[in-house]
Amino acid sequence: MSYAEYQAKLEADKREGQRQADEFNARYPIGTPVIAYPSIRPEHPAAIAHQKCVREGRTFGHADPCERLETATRTPAWILGHGEPVVSVDGYAGGICLTHIDVIERGESS
Repeated sequence: MSYAEYQAKLEADKREGQRQADEFNARYPIGTPVIAYPSIRPEHPAAIAHQKCVREGRTFGHADPCERLETATRTPAWILGHGEPVVSVDGYAGGICLTHIDVIERGESS
């Protein structure tokens, strides 16, 4: 990939990321209740493998790679330099990818 191709892809990624952030912000104001997965989602193959090891008693310690936070957004969504849209949530420092955020609709909670 040439530098010009890389730059064009980066700009396209940023535009798409900004579109996703803008859409999220239009639908969900600051304070929206969410489930956030700062590391990996439970359906990720590594999380599935970890849960299998736990069931089989083949793990050491209690670290779960699939941390789950029931929380609320504390900032509008924005994009990182490479275009990934993220949002900050209460109880966690930094941004979490929007793909790792599940909005809790009214009446839904666990």
